[in-house]
Amino acid sequence: MSLISDEAHGIAAGVEAFVRDVVAPYESDPRCGPHGPSDDLVVALRDLARAAGVLTPHIRPDGSHLTQRETAVVLRASGLSPLGPIAVNVAAPDEGNMYLIGKVGSPEVKARFLEPLVSGRARSAFFMTEPAFEGGAGSDPSMMLTTCRLDGNHWVINGRKAFITGAEGAGVGIVMAKSEDGACMFLVDLPDPAIRIERILNTIDTSMPGGHAVVMIDNLRVPADQMLGHSGEGFKYAQVRLSPARLSHCMRWLGACTRAHEIAVAYAVRRQAFGKPLIDHEGVGFMLAENQIALKQAELMIDWCAGVLDTGVLGTVESSMTKVAVSEGLYAVADRCVQIMGGTGVTDDTIVAQVYKELRAFRIYDGPTEVHKWSLAKAIKREARTRAEATGEAA
Repeated sequence: MSLISDEAHGIAAGVEAFVRDVVAPYESDPRCGPHGPSDDLVVALRDLARAAGVLTPHIRPDGSHLTQRETAVVLRASGLSPLGPIAVNVAAPDEGNMYLIGKVGSPEVKARFLEPLVSGRARSAFFMTEPAFEGGAGSDPSMMLTTCRLDGNHWVINGRKAFITGAEGAGVGIVMAKSEDGACMFLVDLPDPAIRIERILNTIDTSMPGGHAVVMIDNLRVPADQMLGHSGEGFKYAQVRLSPARLSHCMRWLGACTRAHEIAVAYAVRRQAFGKPLIDHEGVGFMLAENQIALKQAELMIDWCAGVLDTGVLGTVESSMTKVAVSEGLYAVADRCVQIMGGTGVTDDTIVAQVYKELRAFRIYDGPTEVHKWSLAKAIKREARTRAEATGEAA
């Protein structure tokens, strides 16, 4: 029996048709800029998705979610265009923020902050990463320098954040800061004069509205009831969000690389060189075969990790393994697509060059490959010591 319901397959089919037929033609829209699609384009695409019945497709009208395995087929379909996840409202960081608020938010918090996100009327930002040259939190969140202190019935937050995706134009923010008890997480309305965007970074990826901002937080006052949980519980809630969010990235970029591969195949079949189609040259044909293998490997890794998360565990190790395997494997797929298409592959005549650049960034975002491998190595060491203690052997 299939673990993917007919409902999910039907939703995915609807999303795929919408992305291929309606969204893809907007890929050359001038409103797609170096810092992502403009808010005007986002609104237009979401209006089309709403009319087509595919907006926020992984969350049912009653607020319940598809399983992670079912979400995978839907988000893969959304990723067939770099604009797809934005259009159907399953893009980062919104999808991960919706998941977190839905899991741990109170009914009041959900009504105020979750509903505008699910309805597609607002975007959100997750304020965790800090400027590297100031010694702040990046891949190691324990280095967080942003502080929060209780002042009456408000928390006062001060610090700087960096690489805050979508901060410009966001309506909802999740801010992480450190109290005397440890990390804390707050929900805030945006814009707020105490949160000042210093600049938008120019990065190689261009798919996310608002780009990636460096932000100053200067005496931001947040009502105490807008803290998620209790003081010192921020990292616990971050873990609730991070594993599914990592996996969602994999799902969406699998869709993007599937489309890039389709474009490369069509080019290799059509393009003639040295008396025959490119695909008949072993060097090209083998690259396409390697792509097909890597795409299937990514699909299976995603399905495996999604199944683990569906059991209710955090799946930290499994999501790290999947993030490494999928980001590295899909980057190789995108690279081969560019190589197969030659000069055309490095132009913006197709989305292949953009997908290549987005996948290069994905190898860093949500934890660089090397950090995940280091984390996995520590887990291997712990398991070895546990086995040694259990058997009385020296580790």
